[in-house]
Amino acid sequence: MFLQLTGVVLVKGDKLADFNTNSYLNIQGDEAAINWLTGGERLRKIVETTLRHYKLIILVILVGLGLALQQTGTIDLEALIILARQYADRWWLGVLLVVIQTVLFTFAMAGSSLVWITAAIFTPVTSATIIASGTTLGGIFAYLFSERLSEEWTQKIKFSQIYQLLQKESNFFILFALRLMPGFPHSVINYSCGILKTRLIHFIPAAIAGTAIKTYVYSLVIYNATTPDTLTSTINLSSVWPLLALSTFILAVIAVKHYLNNR
Repeated sequence: MFLQLTGVVLVKGDKLADFNTNSYLNIQGDEAAINWLTGGERLRKIVETTLRHYKLIILVILVGLGLALQQTGTIDLEALIILARQYADRWWLGVLLVVIQTVLFTFAMAGSSLVWITAAIFTPVTSATIIASGTTLGGIFAYLFSERLSEEWTQKIKFSQIYQLLQKESNFFILFALRLMPGFPHSVINYSCGILKTRLIHFIPAAIAGTAIKTYVYSLVIYNATTPDTLTSTINLSSVWPLLALSTFILAVIAVKHYLNNR
């Protein structure tokens, strides 16, 4: 009597059973084999859960590491910010940040996270201009790149709520509201619009306007909080609520209009 794993088939004695990675195998007789398989399934689920939240985990680690280094005196955050702001007048720095964002958004990576860098170095207006430029360019490239997405990725996008919303209506106002909404995934919007062939005359202005307004609010809060005189102050995110209220209002108006038109 023996146990052998061969890809998708489990062979035990003279019995053959399908190996399904999405469910536990029902194997009779060998308790050790059952424990090994169920243990592997639990491990797989833990790994999948970790991978789904890897961005949050990395952020927590980086914040914790930064606080630890600051408290131990290993780094001087105030001096570091002052040094970084000395490079704010270098033309190539803004261009570099725009290029980095463009690449990140094209391949559905966290381009929005750069707002923490731009907002700490540049004035709010300049920071908003850089982020809006990078987000829009990255959005256009992602829009075009959506044609090359694998079938698996395309299906994931099509099953998303954002895609289903844009499938019903994707005019300037709904795209503007989505861009304005705090925490909304730009990459899903970009790929959804690319798959749906949303008109660029709506897509581009909405990306510029929504991102610029939202980023200016973020940048103003972060820039003031990281100014040496106020560096120890807590970042006040209450300014984000007007953005949330405005975008929710726009979406509500569009939903009511859509409902009335379909009665």
